[in-house]
Amino acid sequence: MVFNSLVFLFFFVVVYSLYRLLPHRGQNILLLVASYFFYGWWDWRFLSLILLSTTIDFISGRIIGNAAPRQRRRRIALCISVTTDLTILGFFKYFNFFAENLAAGLQQLGITTSIHHLQIILPVGISFYTFQAMSYTLDIYRGQLRPARSFLDFATFVAFFPQLVAGPIERAAHLLPQIQNPRTVTRAGIESGAWLIAWGLFKKCVIADNLAIMVDGVFNGGTPTGAVALLAIYAFAFQIFCDFSGYSDIARGLGRLMGVDLMVNFNNPYFALNPKDFWARWHISLSSWLRDYLYIPLGGNRKGPRRMYINLALTMLLGGLWHGAAWTFVAWGAFHGLLLVVYHAWSDRFLVKGALDSGRWLWLRRVWMFHLVCLGWLFFRADSLGQVATMLREMFGHFAWNAEAANMLATLLLLCLPLWLVQGLQVKTRDLLAPTGLSWVPRTALYAVIILMFLALGNTGGGAFIYFQF
Repeated sequence: MVFNSLVFLFFFVVVYSLYRLLPHRGQNILLLVASYFFYGWWDWRFLSLILLSTTIDFISGRIIGNAAPRQRRRRIALCISVTTDLTILGFFKYFNFFAENLAAGLQQLGITTSIHHLQIILPVGISFYTFQAMSYTLDIYRGQLRPARSFLDFATFVAFFPQLVAGPIERAAHLLPQIQNPRTVTRAGIESGAWLIAWGLFKKCVIADNLAIMVDGVFNGGTPTGAVALLAIYAFAFQIFCDFSGYSDIARGLGRLMGVDLMVNFNNPYFALNPKDFWARWHISLSSWLRDYLYIPLGGNRKGPRRMYINLALTMLLGGLWHGAAWTFVAWGAFHGLLLVVYHAWSDRFLVKGALDSGRWLWLRRVWMFHLVCLGWLFFRADSLGQVATMLREMFGHFAWNAEAANMLATLLLLCLPLWLVQGLQVKTRDLLAPTGLSWVPRTALYAVIILMFLALGNTGGGAFIYFQF
């Protein structure tokens, strides 16, 4: 069941109608049942995994929180929780990847093995709810959170259907109290929620799904010309942003309709000035998770520059691997790790604070950073490292403009024009809900453009979101 489908529309109308009639506890029961139904729609068998993870993390959290003087017992409970979560994630997501590469490595040494490839189906959203559940017990162990008293509340926090499958990866300190306490649905929440849902659906169904046709045609076809390859990378940059941020917007909008505030997951990332700024704007829930639960525990920047560079590189490598079991994702993570290392090394030694903060320099830095990010997207989207090499060779060795490239550019400009206008307004006002505050004339014009483009170009086939595969 996907947000951009008639099935989900019917599902949400029924759930929301009941939700508005029930008291707080009844709402939570409804949310849990609805969330399990929503997740089980793909494959009911995988409900056992989320139930197992939820149960172990809930029990472990109670043990950790109630055994303050007994450090050994707390550590054992934490280890059981983290080990269970990572084992489930590792088996379903990485078993075949590591098994195949181990067999290939041994074969290079002349050792024949009988490691078999298992027919494993990756449970949708497993990376998201696993990290969300893990942060709960880790925060309790650190003394930053008290364990939940109610299994119903905790299970609802883990499985809350608007953000279950593709985030944002919520922290218990932010979302759990909203589950535990009565919620109020306000007019402002309904209005902002409706805008977020509409804007998210527009980004997904109009921009991302139409750009996907262009991108897939290039990456799944033969060897493209340099201009076509470059435009396909640009198109994918906006496809993945509109697809993923569109999901996050819809999730936040659904939450607001129910009186729940979900965190901002994207903040105009293509306006970033440097690699550090980019990761403070892109998939914020994951980048902050990696910072708090991996980078800082590794030592962060507290043990000197050299150790900081190692920690940055390792964090981004694992961040790349989080996205999928493929060397292209590892290379993408390594690329962003390298960008962060070079940026910190260069800025610490040579950048004078404020020297490049004037208007002209700001835009040059944004354009430069955008193209570095696009280069990274080539690794992310390519089917293999060989395809990365082929497309780079065509772009830098055989760049030729042709009719196909011209059509691709025109399509890209047409589809993304409303996006650029809205983002420009958001950046200028520093308000992600800025369109809802426009006077009635420009707001009506914007809404009219969105509606007309949706009617003319919107994909109503319920296509899956890119990040469902992670």
